[in-house]
Parts: sequence; C-alpha cells; structure tokens
Amino acid sequence: MRDEYDGIRSRGADVIAIGTGSRRYAASFVEDEHIPYPVLVDDDATAAHAAAVKRVGFVRLILDRRSWPGTRRARDAGHHVHRSGKRVTQLGATFVLAPGDQVRYAHIDDFSADHAPIGEVLAALP
Repeated sequence: MRDEYDGIRSRGADVIAIGTGSRRYAASFVEDEHIPYPVLVDDDATAAHAAAVKRVGFVRLILDRRSWPGTRRARDAGHHVHRSGKRVTQLGATFVLAPGDQVRYAHIDDFSADHAPIGEVLAALP
C-alpha cells in the first residue's frame, strides 16, 4: 500500500493500517518502513473480531509452506520482521470501504503471506 499511496489518494481514497502491536511498535514500524498513512493499534482485538480476521496456531504460522516464498521475497527486498505484539498469530485483512456501511472489497488472509493483490484493491476504488 505504501508504494501505491499517492495513486490511492489521487482517486479520493485513503489508507489506514491497523496493527497488533503497541503504540511504540507501531511508531517504529511507521518510521522504519516510511509509512505515509496512519497506523492504529488494535491492542484488544476489537477490530479483528468485528472484521472476522483469522488467527492461526503458532506452529502453522511458522511451518506453513505457503508463506515461505513470500518470506524469501520480503527478506530479499530488505524487509525485516518488526517486534511482534501480543497477537503474533493474528493474520491480516484488507478492506475497501465506501461511505456509509458499503464494503467494496474484502480480502481476509488465510496464511501469513496471503495478502490482497494490489490490483484488486485498486480496482475496487472509485
């Protein structure tokens, strides 16, 4: 999302990330990764529960072979794992919301490297 942020904003949309770590860890992530949009903290999993975002067991998190190619790509691109929050087994999700209660796009991750394809996200924008 960071690399597409200007294009997203030019279409009248915005990005907000919600993380599982503390405010201190979120601030570190924003600084280290040069994140131009707000990163909020869902410390008690209220947002994750409301959005039906999945959790996985720790063993599956580590051993799920579907995540290995993504892990290699991230490492090769210079990304590093930031200190985790309380819910290290919390997976992610991506939503495109419109005014009111309209959900234009939803992708709930099934494993740690299962992220919404950016093309699909952009196609859901106005």
